Amino acid sequence: MAVEEDTRRTPEPPTGPLTEAQAERMFADMNDVIRAGEEMRRLRAEMIRLFADLGWTQDRIARLTGMSQPAVSKQVTKHKGDAPSPPPRLSLDQHDAPWLEGRLWGLAEEISETLHDAARCTRYVNAAARGRKHFTPQNVDELRRLVEEDLRLHRTALPDGHRHAYDEISRALDTSAPATPTPTESPSARRTLARQIQRANLREEA
Repeated sequence: MAVEEDTRRTPEPPTGPLTEAQAERMFADMNDVIRAGEEMRRLRAEMIRLFADLGWTQDRIARLTGMSQPAVSKQVTKHKGDAPSPPPRLSLDQHDAPWLEGRLWGLAEEISETLHDAARCTRYVNAAARGRKHFTPQNVDELRRLVEEDLRLHRTALPDGHRHAYDEISRALDTSAPATPTPTESPSARRTLARQIQRANLREEA
């Protein structure tokens, strides 16, 4: 009598249109989105507490964040017993790495919006906004290269202030940060603040 073939064998990975490498990339992309969501929730909670410490009302914060007032109140009261943090410095002239990275990010966003699809840095900006680009030294170097290319290739289309801001940021990134008190904000919060302040500054100068 013929021995029946064992039908419980572990199936081999498919070799058709979807390769193992493609599946790996697919799941990596999903993990990036999930991770970005978690990081963004933590960042939003920190920014809510920061603005509450600056004296903004919970109603105002709720309106700006699109959250309910009880949800904002929960974030604020969660750390009510903590020692109040000193208010953040909001001047551009700061030289810690996250602040400079945020300024570079804000500059890249302004370039991307001005040049639209012609900007070399647009893809990076979009990936950073979705949390799929993290500010590692290698990624920061990549963004610097892309911004410098855009400034060189589109010199006449971009205001002079963009080149001035890039030169200032680039010099600071290339030198050691001076000895200053350690900021109380997280690196993500520092980047977010610097990003918006840099964009506002460029628009005022335009």
